[in-house]
Amino acid sequence: MRPIIRDALGIGVAVGALGLSFGALATASGLSVPQACAMSLLMFTGASQFAFVGLIGGGAAAAVATALLLGARNALYGLRLAPYLRPRPLAAHLVIDESAAMAVRDTPDDIRLGFWSAGVAVFAFWNLTTLIGALAGNAISDPNAFGLDAAAPAAFLALLAPRLKTREPQAIAALAAVTALVAVPLVPAGTPVLVAAIVAAAAALAPRKGRGERGGESRVVGGARPVAGGEARAAGG
Repeated sequence: MRPIIRDALGIGVAVGALGLSFGALATASGLSVPQACAMSLLMFTGASQFAFVGLIGGGAAAAVATALLLGARNALYGLRLAPYLRPRPLAAHLVIDESAAMAVRDTPDDIRLGFWSAGVAVFAFWNLTTLIGALAGNAISDPNAFGLDAAAPAAFLALLAPRLKTREPQAIAALAAVTALVAVPLVPAGTPVLVAAIVAAAAALAPRKGRGERGGESRVVGGARPVAGGEARAAGG
C-alpha cells in the first residue's frame, strides 16, 4: 500500500471518531437520525456541522450564517486545487481541510492521489460514524446528563488550540472571545458566535505593516496546509 493511501486511511479513522460526537450532538439538538445523516452526506464539513447543531437552538438564521462563514475557507482550497481535479462537481464536495492538506505534493499525480484518497476516506468514515453516533444519541433519554451539551464547545476548542501557537492568532482569538462576551446581552441567542466570527475574520484579513501581498496569500491559503494529516480536523473541517 502506498504511503499516501495509508496516511489517508489513518486520517479517515481519526476524523471518523469525531463523527460519533457529531451524530450524538445532532440528535441531542433536536435533529432526527435521517437529518443528522443527511447533513454529513450533503454538507460534509465538520466544523460547520458542529456550529450548526450547536447554534440551532438559538435560531436557524444564526446557525446557517455561522456554518456558511466557517465553510467559506474551503473555497480557497478549491481555487488552488481546481487545475488538478476532475470531475469538478464531485471534487468540490470533497474539498475539506484533510483532503487539501494531503494534496500538498510535488507532482500532479501525487496531488490527485492525496486529495482523492483523503477525501474518500474521511467521507466514508465520517458518514458511518455519524450514523452510529446519531443512533446512540437517539437512544439516550437525557443527552445532557452525559455532558453532550458541552461537546460542541469542546470540539471547537480542540480545533482552535493547535492554531494558537503564535502571538497573532492568540490576539485574534482573544479579540473574538471578548467580542462574543460583550455581544451576549445585546443580541439574540446564537448570534454572538456569528459576531465574533466576523470580527475574527476581519482582524485576520486586515492589512498589517510589513506584510507583503504574497505573504498575505500564504496566510489565507497556505497557512491552512499542514503536512499530510498533521492538522486533522474535528471535521471535517
